[in-house]
Amino acid sequence: MSAPTPQALLIIDVQQALFDPPPFEASAVIERINALAERFRAQGLPVFLIQHQSAQGVLQAGSPGWAFAEGLQTRPSDTVIAKTTPDSYLRTPLESALRETGVDHVAVCGYASEFCVDTTVRRSAALGFEVTLVADAHTTHDKPHAGGAQIRAHENATLPSISSFGPRIRALPAAELTL
Repeated sequence: MSAPTPQALLIIDVQQALFDPPPFEASAVIERINALAERFRAQGLPVFLIQHQSAQGVLQAGSPGWAFAEGLQTRPSDTVIAKTTPDSYLRTPLESALRETGVDHVAVCGYASEFCVDTTVRRSAALGFEVTLVADAHTTHDKPHAGGAQIRAHENATLPSISSFGPRIRALPAAELTL
């Protein structure tokens, strides 16, 4: 039996301004993320908190809206990565931090399912990382064309269908993720 793949947890944009008003299943998603983060930490696996910031507005660095969402449990051992686009890797140290820790598998959760989560899942696979989309630990707000539940279901169904990057993308509920 081979050794388990070194994994990291990427928690994307769970920030106060993005959770006020709450997106689909906000409280349950934060609870699942917290439980999953504790499992990673207990195994000595890295947890990355990815935080969107802008030059102005509700996500301006240091503003109340930019802060992590109420209820999200962070630890000093977590690595915080600031980003300015939906891609958690673009102009950030995320890829080098993952490579330095020997990670080749990322579990992705957070906000927004169809933007930052989707983009980061795709980019992770393009960079050669195996990806698990934590199927019940990402969320978004209802949109005119589809509700948050439909959008999440769409992402969970379509992202694992992408095989052209090479590494596997799968969608699993938090409780089924093996570390």
